[in-house]
Amino acid sequence: MCGIVGLHVRDPELYPRLGSLLEAMLAGATERGPDAAGIAVYGDRQRCPEGHSAVSLLGAPADPAADIRRVLPGLSEVTVGRFGATTVITAPVDPDALAAAARTVAPEARVVGIGRDLVVYKDIGNPLELATSYDLASATGWQALAHTRMATESAITPEGSHPFSVGPDQCLVHNGSFSNHATIRRALRHEGIEFDSENDTEVAARFVAACLADGDDLEKSLHRLGEEFDGFYTLLVTTADGFAVVRDEIACKPAIVADHPRWVAMASEFRSLAVLPGLSEATIFEPEPGRVYAWQR
Repeated sequence: MCGIVGLHVRDPELYPRLGSLLEAMLAGATERGPDAAGIAVYGDRQRCPEGHSAVSLLGAPADPAADIRRVLPGLSEVTVGRFGATTVITAPVDPDALAAAARTVAPEARVVGIGRDLVVYKDIGNPLELATSYDLASATGWQALAHTRMATESAITPEGSHPFSVGPDQCLVHNGSFSNHATIRRALRHEGIEFDSENDTEVAARFVAACLADGDDLEKSLHRLGEEFDGFYTLLVTTADGFAVVRDEIACKPAIVADHPRWVAMASEFRSLAVLPGLSEATIFEPEPGRVYAWQR
């Protein structure tokens, strides 16, 4: 079944409340996905200070900071935080360089998020309990999304939890199922793209990342996805400056959008939106089948 919630904040006065608002939204999606929960937060300067990059890892060693400094000579400031199964490493260096260093010192670990604005948290268990382990309520920033997972097509593991973040500051969460993901996975592998899991959602994330790398904007990337992928799905996709929602042409998976002067929000159920400030002033609608809805920072 699975649940999706996302919040894109337009009014900087709400930035300090981002985490607490998303946690309240998450409560409305918990019953849709009791197996696992992943969360992505953009612009939380408590976790990823200005001028720093963040890398989120699963299966990281106890204290990789010294090894990171060894691989990146001259780097004196490395911060390591543990949040449930997720380890977050931050440093004042390019995100790709930090991710490469993390892979070098912890080859057994899995990189599940990289960026200058983005921090990703993934684990298995009750979503609200996981939100506490991530200390979500204290998070600040301008954009966030969360996914509650009911595992159907692959094992219940932290790696299989959404979001899938396969490019800098990029995230994708998915409710539904793709019928031709194996064919597209083979085509992407033929182009040299590697995969970390058997989850069909990762195929969509890799496809969108490849489109963005080709120079497409987020809206065009999702139009291309709709031309290539078969199945039923609702997707929420975020980047360093974008927030987009799309459903398949049948649109059997639920989705509600609320567009307010101070924020834009999306959720699988209306009750997740009911907690947002000024909801009565928002334009509330169900996304039309096959149409891409995109907002920019």
